[in-house]
Amino acid sequence: MDHQEIAIKSVPSEGGKRILNEKPLLEPNEGKGGGKKGPKPKQQNGATDNAQVQGAEKVEKISNAELKKRAKAEKAARRVQEKQGKQQPAPTEAKGSKNSEVGPDSARRGSVASVPATPIAKGPPPSHHKPTGPIQKPLPLRQISSQAPTPAIQPKKDSKKVALFGHLYGQPRRTTIAAAGRDVHPAVLALGLQTSNYVICGSSARCVAMLLVFKRVIESYVTPPQNSLTRHLTSHLSPQIEYLVSCRPLSVSMGNAIRWLKLQISDVDPDTPESKAKADLCNAIDNFITERITVADQVIATSAAEKIQDGDIILTFAKSNVIQQTLVEAHRRGKKFRVIIVDSRPLFEGKRLARALADLDLEVQYSLTHAIGHAIKDATKVLLGAHAMMSNGRLYSRVGTAIVAMMAKESDVPVIVCCESIKFTDRVALDSIVTNEVAPPDELLFQGESATPLAAWRESPNLQLLNLMYDVTPAEYISMVITEYGSLPPSSVPVVHRLSTNT
Repeated sequence: MDHQEIAIKSVPSEGGKRILNEKPLLEPNEGKGGGKKGPKPKQQNGATDNAQVQGAEKVEKISNAELKKRAKAEKAARRVQEKQGKQQPAPTEAKGSKNSEVGPDSARRGSVASVPATPIAKGPPPSHHKPTGPIQKPLPLRQISSQAPTPAIQPKKDSKKVALFGHLYGQPRRTTIAAAGRDVHPAVLALGLQTSNYVICGSSARCVAMLLVFKRVIESYVTPPQNSLTRHLTSHLSPQIEYLVSCRPLSVSMGNAIRWLKLQISDVDPDTPESKAKADLCNAIDNFITERITVADQVIATSAAEKIQDGDIILTFAKSNVIQQTLVEAHRRGKKFRVIIVDSRPLFEGKRLARALADLDLEVQYSLTHAIGHAIKDATKVLLGAHAMMSNGRLYSRVGTAIVAMMAKESDVPVIVCCESIKFTDRVALDSIVTNEVAPPDELLFQGESATPLAAWRESPNLQLLNLMYDVTPAEYISMVITEYGSLPPSSVPVVHRLSTNT
């Protein structure tokens, strides 16, 4: 037994493969047949040789396949340790030397116990496949400094347009002749500025002024070579109309007049000389103004003046040319009556009507719309002008008209509308939101006063100014509509419109 222990202890503790290569006790294939025997170690005496032989027979023989298998396992274990890095400490030499010592009892158990074991790190079982890619290490995370300045959030720009009427906001009104087209006539340039600044105000007045300006445009027109007057004159009027629209939207009467004028131009005989054709068009414009506006106003004023009786108190809103003619005609006939004028900002059109009537020695009372409740108590009739009459019988007029008509209806005061047929349209209006005109909001400010609360309204957040020009009065608030065709209910407006346009 002493000789066996000496033989086993002489094996170095670096691994089983190295033990067998340096000092093999037996050949790996010995005892299986056909294997060659290696050279035997030198024997000192017979007793020692016999003891070594007996100890070697007791040690189980190890094949080459088992050696390769153990070598692969050791190699895989080392790779696993490299992947895990320094997460676990490497085994100490003391543990390795302890495991390398094999006693006589372990030699009797088998070949696995007779070979020193290699310490394997704890973790997942070793893989027997060779990794193909490089070893990946976890990428370092970039540390975000808490002291980095955060970008400042830009506040949303406060819109000064009322969202409900956003579809009505177009290009700002033109207040100068800058950037006007070279084809625009000088008379058109002047008219555009006058309408934009309310020098010429009122649907009928604007229509007459436009037709007179177009008359001057036709008189100075010269047909280009290889063109006809019928085709080219219509296109020549287009830039004139576009400039007027940029200054202020066209009224219903202006639109009807433009359609009539284009129809007259298209009816000109191509064989007619240019001078005669232009003269005929200018005469047609004069006749149109006389028949459809001037004479129509006189007929309406005469008919409406008959509705005024002695002792009546007539209430009207703002200023209408045909209403002024009606009151003047009734006064000329010697009727005794009193007039209440209700006005509103920002145009204060009623002031001009009050001055004109006061100069005729008429008794006039002037108040604003906030006093309509008190003023309507004394009124016996309400006379209203019109910007347009819609096909559904509704009145489209200066903003504030609907309030006056509603208060009159509540007080059982008849409401009479005086309107020329040129202001009739086949369009339908249910409210004053879809179709309207938005004037510049700065007109609501008091002129010449910079210390008013609204002076810096553009810099005030959540503050918007809305300056609507017109409103819609329901047909049930209107008792009668007086036109040049006679007195009729609001429901007959589309009939009169067809008669006036011959369609």
